[in-house]
Amino acid sequence: MKAVILAGGEGTRLRSVTGDLPKPMVPLAGKPVMERIIELLRAQGFWEICAALCYHPEPIMAHFGDGSAFSVQLEYRLETEPRGTAGSVLACRDFYQDEDFLIISGDAACDFDLRGLMERHRQADAAVTMALFPNAEPLQYGLVLQDKQGFVRHFIEKPDWEHVVTDMVNTGIYVLSPRAMAYVPEGEKFDFAKDLFPLLLECGERILGVPMDGYWCDIGTPRAYYQCSLDVLDGKLGVGAEATQDTSQTQTVQASDKSYRAVPCRDRARLMRTASEALMEFGADFTDGLSFHDGSWDVHVHPAADASEVRVEAETAEAADSTARLLELMEQNRKT
Repeated sequence: MKAVILAGGEGTRLRSVTGDLPKPMVPLAGKPVMERIIELLRAQGFWEICAALCYHPEPIMAHFGDGSAFSVQLEYRLETEPRGTAGSVLACRDFYQDEDFLIISGDAACDFDLRGLMERHRQADAAVTMALFPNAEPLQYGLVLQDKQGFVRHFIEKPDWEHVVTDMVNTGIYVLSPRAMAYVPEGEKFDFAKDLFPLLLECGERILGVPMDGYWCDIGTPRAYYQCSLDVLDGKLGVGAEATQDTSQTQTVQASDKSYRAVPCRDRARLMRTASEALMEFGADFTDGLSFHDGSWDVHVHPAADASEVRVEAETAEAADSTARLLELMEQNRKT
């Protein structure tokens, strides 16, 4: 599955805290917020990612590179001037082509079931599916009203209290069908919430709203950034991997001449112990982590330093997939 990360904003309201640092690189407990988003995407099967950049893109590109260090494929599209959220995504059309794809902000923290959101979108055959989240203080967000079937009927952009009619806010996380992007004009500044979504409703296209469980925080202000940092330290933000990882479909990322696979787990050290004990009889080598060779297979397995997962590096996609499936079975058996 494919995802586009919107990471081009200036983050002017956070300048008093972050200076010239681009907002997606703002650290949450020592890790850039966009890195946490990539972890979430990877854990839920979104391995092909395109980042739309504009303001100060160099630190972002230097940190993430081609994505191989994070077990994803990462591309970039750079704007010389802001084109709005929808305009930025239109510049990625050679990336998403004719596939449904996810859009997520690079400067918000969440642990939603994004795979489930994609499934709801496909089942509804909607032009757009929006992730919604309840907020007790919704004045700085766009509000969304749905009918009984969950389809969006009205948008209310950043109302005052007299015009608040719901607590469901637009999180800026969407699944889009390519037909929705066909309404975005070429070369113009065009936003999703302000321009595209009202146009889609006028044209009779269906927009599905899905209330989400979990954690979500837009770190747009110093106060929100401070609260989100505390939430991360308190363990309120996960990567959503345990509940949503689909192990029935093996996902592999090819980077340079090797293939990589990430296996989410609750206890990476324990999973490594199980794997080591199981592979010891097959001649595994433990001089540099866990490695083993079997004919044309050359596989290295190690726990991630920055996420609750075990990673597989192999010479071939077949070896990476097979080893990852073995680890997934070990993790499933441990839970049962």
